[in-house]
Amino acid sequence: MPKLTVLPHAELAPEGAVLEVSAGTSICEALLDHGIEIEHACDQSNACTTCHCIVRKGFGSLNEIEESEEDLLDRAWGVEAQSRLSCQAIVARDDLTVEIPKYTINHARENQ
Repeated sequence: MPKLTVLPHAELAPEGAVLEVSAGTSICEALLDHGIEIEHACDQSNACTTCHCIVRKGFGSLNEIEESEEDLLDRAWGVEAQSRLSCQAIVARDDLTVEIPKYTINHARENQ
């Protein structure tokens, strides 16, 4: 089972985390299944950028990015070359390290 290392995030994972996840799971699903409440305002339907993450290790093992995801990422805060929408990034067999950006573009954040 691949390991998903989450770098520390002040609110969502202050100590960071190392998760065992099943191949075929999206990064977003894996985080939520392990109690890391990453924003996902569109309910994981590839319609917003709130679940944006940066894949620091293992980027090449993820499924290929689609044009619709690339278009959305153009609007995300703090995009880097290894950015993905976590709801669209599917874990394969390789271990991953992800960083959840400090900010998201979400004007109506719930559960504040």
